Amino acid sequence: MAVIWVALGGACGAVLRFGVSRALVGTSMSFPLATLIVNVVGSFLIGLLAAGFLSGAGNPLSGEKIVPEARLFFQTGLLGAFTTFSAFSLETMNLWQSGQNKAALINVLANLILSLLAVTLGMIVGSAYAARLR
Repeated sequence: MAVIWVALGGACGAVLRFGVSRALVGTSMSFPLATLIVNVVGSFLIGLLAAGFLSGAGNPLSGEKIVPEARLFFQTGLLGAFTTFSAFSLETMNLWQSGQNKAALINVLANLILSLLAVTLGMIVGSAYAARLR
């Protein structure tokens, strides 16, 4: 049953990822902004969920305890498919190989730093919420 929860979450995450890319199709940029957005938002959300799951705080909307299936669906499936480290890596290499070394470096640093900050912020927010429920 765990595989089903991960697969369902993964399908949803992949569709969300596709939606972000499609929403930015009309922008004329050579920088992979959609991947950066997805990685930062996904990092924040996974930090938020990790703090909630680890503390046992429960659902932010209802306060109900989070069941293990929800962790599989959201954290492993949905956010695992939504965030795109493999796409980030390929896009960085494409920038590098096309001679856009500065953009490649900015892409690496922006994804790394902003995603780490976002996961930290998510954990802080999630922990504060958990503390408020206690």
